[in-house]
Amino acid sequence: MTPAARPPEQRKRDTLDRLEHDVDAWVATGDREGGIPYLVPLSFLWDGATVLLATPASSPTGRNLLATGRVRLGIGPTRDVVLIDGTARAVGAAEIPDDVGDAFAAKTGFDPRLEPIPYLYFRIHPRRLQAWREANELKDRDLMRKGRWLVP
Repeated sequence: MTPAARPPEQRKRDTLDRLEHDVDAWVATGDREGGIPYLVPLSFLWDGATVLLATPASSPTGRNLLATGRVRLGIGPTRDVVLIDGTARAVGAAEIPDDVGDAFAAKTGFDPRLEPIPYLYFRIHPRRLQAWREANELKDRDLMRKGRWLVP
């Protein structure tokens, strides 16, 4: 039996909880030339407004984010998904404040600042955010549009 649809306010609370406590996201990017999709799991840190990722500067994800500044994140299982379409801004590892780098390392168990190859952090600014569990939540799945929450 399908559970009752959650009201948008509850979905927003559940989404914020997922962003705070989940560690990994599927990160989808595309190259500038052909838009060829590239999908990879990466760990993240949510700061209450943006998602912070880290990846080697030379990786397909790093190159795509630098070229297009566009990203889609998928967080959670397919029956409790959060999808975020956002814009990405690169931040060099040396530019990350110590407290942010430390928080990222503590949450993810990985510190890109210590890696021998150059890593970039990417601050993802959500533009559209959707969340749903079952088909009965698809109608009101948009919780954010144009970077603004639709739900108080």
